[in-house]
Amino acid sequence: MPAKGYVEIDIEQCKGCNLCVLHCPTECLALNTTETNSYGLHFSYLAEEEKCIGCANCGVICPDGAITVFRKLKDTAGGGGAAQGQEV
Repeated sequence: MPAKGYVEIDIEQCKGCNLCVLHCPTECLALNTTETNSYGLHFSYLAEEEKCIGCANCGVICPDGAITVFRKLKDTAGGGGAAQGQEV
């Protein structure tokens, strides 16, 4: 199934609380346990992009506003151009 959404996580704002990972219904997010941001904190990342449905649970639950969720738009022109998204 092709991805319906995309998540961008600001790793400098993310404190690694793991709430987004726990509330993701498709389990597409993960906590990076090997790298840290400039504050020395682990951060979340989109581990499996193809699973993201753009539900925005992660963006709503994030206490730091570090997550931006996009939903992919259908290509109605039939041009086969670059994928477009709409911020949720």
